[in-house]
Parts: sequence; structure tokens; C-alpha cells
Amino acid sequence: MKIAVVGATGLVGGVMLRVLEERGFANDEIIAAASLKSVGKRIPFADRELTVVSVDDAIAMHPDFAIFSAGASASRQYAPLFAAAGTTVIDNSSAWRKDADKPLVVPEINIDAVGDDDRIIANPNCSTIQMVLALSGLHRRYGIKRIVVSTYQSITGTGIKAVRQLQEEEKAFATLYAEKGDVVPSPARPLPAPGQLNTENKAYPYQIFRNLFPHGGDFQADGYTTEEQKLVDETRKIFASPDIAVSATVARVPVVGGHSESVNVEFKKEFDLDEARDIIAKTPGVVLYDNPEQLLYPMPVISEGRDEVFVGRVRRDNSQPRTLNLWVVADNLRKGAATNAIEIMERLIK
Repeated sequence: MKIAVVGATGLVGGVMLRVLEERGFANDEIIAAASLKSVGKRIPFADRELTVVSVDDAIAMHPDFAIFSAGASASRQYAPLFAAAGTTVIDNSSAWRKDADKPLVVPEINIDAVGDDDRIIANPNCSTIQMVLALSGLHRRYGIKRIVVSTYQSITGTGIKAVRQLQEEEKAFATLYAEKGDVVPSPARPLPAPGQLNTENKAYPYQIFRNLFPHGGDFQADGYTTEEQKLVDETRKIFASPDIAVSATVARVPVVGGHSESVNVEFKKEFDLDEARDIIAKTPGVVLYDNPEQLLYPMPVISEGRDEVFVGRVRRDNSQPRTLNLWVVADNLRKGAATNAIEIMERLIK
């Protein structure tokens, strides 16, 4: 195989290369492509180094597959050019997810949405992937009527700039702690006003260390954010169920290992709790990690570096009928991005 990774020098691109190596592609021809400022850089892969080439050069090399993690604008510009050259593109950005002519795929759920002539395939948003995979077996059995989801999303979903911001803020606090020699309480602060936010070379308008904020993506006119809207639109498209009601709230938390989600799901049919747990446990790609007596429940520290979606805190919602509560955790850089894209490619190769 000849496989291009577009955006290879980025956070997700690096994970894509790692997953390719882990999943048996170490001996294939791997093309590392990135922006012009990165051309010529050498990056490790398996037992060798790859020299970064431009995206135009990667197109001219006619790879079988091009896996994109370079942002929506780059995908809109270059994915059609790869497709025209006969390459199958699997795109990790938001560029094609809402396009009715482009399949949006979680391979365990809807790989059959990809037709023989499809040359651009969209990879869903990271928070969507883990939620729909956890719910997929339950949806087939009971039919989902409504989902209320609150996400607790890792800073790695924003990128390396966010990771550096957290590290710098942690370091500043540690320095202050060392100087004081005791616990350092945070002083009361005035409420921030527009124009007073900390945006200088930062990924976020506020500090993320010892903080969280209910904001991911851009705010829309209706008060929801684009990250929240993705959970609505993508869930309906992947399940091919436009009637599913979805209400989402996204929060960014000072965590590196993965995204967590509190999911409240109402079904069209009544469910048996033991059967529902069994369905979750047997869903491909999902691990039921749930034993309250032993304090077993999913956390980002157990999902980091793994490809499974972990589900716990499975319990009936006692406030209304046919409703279940779940806690869902996954590594957003792997199953939420790189691994899902590569699994799509693997299914297409087969």
C-alpha cells in the first residue's frame, strides 16, 4: 500500500503514524505530507525516518489512501485533488461531515455507507465517535428517541498549543507554590469583561489549569456552539435517524488523556437493564467497565493510549421511563480521530 498522512507533523498526524505502525503498515510506503514550512523535516516512523513533503508532491505520488488531519480549509482545497488522482481520502476535519454526498463513518456501525465510487470519506468528530459507538447496539435493539449529553473534553482536542498552555500555567503555579512553601489559594478576581480576555499566544481565552469552561468551538446564533451542533448533526447522519433529538453541552477540562461524556438516552422501547448491559459489553470496540462496589468506572487515565471506548455508571434514569444513564470515555486522539480513520481504511482494503 501507498498511504499519505496529510498533516503528519501535527498532534493527530503523529498519532496516525503511530497507529499505522502498530496495525501492521510499517513496511508499506508511507508519505508524510504537511504545509510548506514543514517540508524537509524528518520524523520517525517504525525503524526509519520519513521526510516531509508538500501536499502537492504527495498528490503527484498517487497514494492509494490519503488520511487527512490538516484542518477544514486544507481538506476542502486538497481532498478533491487527491480524489481526482484516484486516491481515496479519509478526512478528519469538519469539511465534509455535513455533505449529503459524503459518507460519515464509524466502521463498526456504518461502513456499508461507503459506495464503490466514494473517494472522500468523512471521519466524525471525536466526541461523536465515542458516543455513537457506545449507543449503537442499544439503538439497534430499542431505538433511540432522545439524547442529552454533556462532554468533558480533553485539551488535546484543541491541539498542541493547548497542551503547551496548560504546561505553562502548571509551571507558573508550581513556581509560586515553591516560593510560598504552602498551599497557594487563588485570589478573588474581578469578572472578565469583553476585550479583557487572555488571548496572547494562547489556545484558550481563559486559563485552563485549575479551571474548566462550557465552551468548545464557536458560538452560534442560537446560543449553542459548533462542537455541540456536531453531536446533533453527526449522530443523526451516522445512525441514519434524522428524528433523534439531541441536546448537547460541551465543556473543556484540564485533562490530557481523553474525552468523557455523561449520556442520558431515552429509548422508544422499554429496556431490561441486564440486557442493556449485555448489549453494551458485546458491542465491538466497546468495553463495559462498570462495578460500583469496586469503584470501577471509566476515566481518561485508563483510556489514554487505547483504542476502546469505555462505558460505565450504567443505571436506569428513575425520573422518567425508558431512559438510561451512561458514562463514556475514550482517547480522543486515537479512537476519536486517528484509529477510527485507519480502521475505515482497513475495512476498505478488506
